[in-house]
Amino acid sequence: MVRIAIVGYGNLGKACEKIACTQDGFQLVGIFTRREPSSMKSPFGTAFYKQSDIENFKGKIDVLALCTGSANDLTDLGMRCAASFNTVDSFDTHARMRDYVTEMQRITTENGNLSFIGIGWDPGLFSLMRAVFGGVLPDGVSQTFWGRGVSQGHSEAVRRIEGVVKGIQYTVPKQEALDAARSGKGAELTTRDKHLRECFVVAAEGADKAEIERKIVTMPNYFDEYDTVVHFITEEEFDRDHGAMPHGGFVLRSGEVNGAHHSLEFALKLESNPDFTASVLMAYAKANARLFAKGVRGAMTILDIPAIALTDEDRTDYIAHTL
Repeated sequence: MVRIAIVGYGNLGKACEKIACTQDGFQLVGIFTRREPSSMKSPFGTAFYKQSDIENFKGKIDVLALCTGSANDLTDLGMRCAASFNTVDSFDTHARMRDYVTEMQRITTENGNLSFIGIGWDPGLFSLMRAVFGGVLPDGVSQTFWGRGVSQGHSEAVRRIEGVVKGIQYTVPKQEALDAARSGKGAELTTRDKHLRECFVVAAEGADKAEIERKIVTMPNYFDEYDTVVHFITEEEFDRDHGAMPHGGFVLRSGEVNGAHHSLEFALKLESNPDFTASVLMAYAKANARLFAKGVRGAMTILDIPAIALTDEDRTDYIAHTL
């Protein structure tokens, strides 16, 4: 049994809680929140604790699943927690990944812990496919497309803007760019060529909508490199039309070997982005506990973690029915 605790109780945290409470192999120690624990309720009767009290649980938790927003506090939280606990997170800001992994490597090495970073489907499974596709087809071009779907990290970034009551962001692949990549003609595609970001926002009464829109479309690492459209709608419209959280996308690579053309494609179509991301995160939480028990320490990404760590089956049995 992996003694797991969850930090944060948004969509991702709730999805992780459900997995921990309904799947074998987990003992859920509790959920740590910035809110008042006495005001929190769980359909599973999970105990809630103040995030500031987390150090009191040192030695009582095998793995911490960090489920707070990437836009502001996940890296700070990750670095604080990695000094005392093993952690898994779904940090998703690609442009900041190298710096975060480097600092987490220092912290985990100094404190003898193990952290898995950027664990989800992108970064995560898509990262792994980019690595494999690029390795086996070195003379080629890779392209990644996301959506149409809800990005949790980008939606969280929108909601953090002052004056936003509710917000959601859809990543929309541009069909002409997708067609070009599939035909092997996508080498010159830019970030702006490939995707549209579409935001739906409920603004607070009296809020400056023009300023909210400006902050969205100019936000570094999230929106500034994309064509971004912001729609202001009523709360009733938001609740009626934007309750689901689908997502998905494609990793494509096109190239040649010995004069022959080849196309590789990996696709995801997700009915619920947070539920699938939670499934990946929790699978790797178990892997974290397995590798830690074998003496592995440091900061690792999905590129560093062996796939066989995802199972507790006998190695030869697993190879027999998987390989």
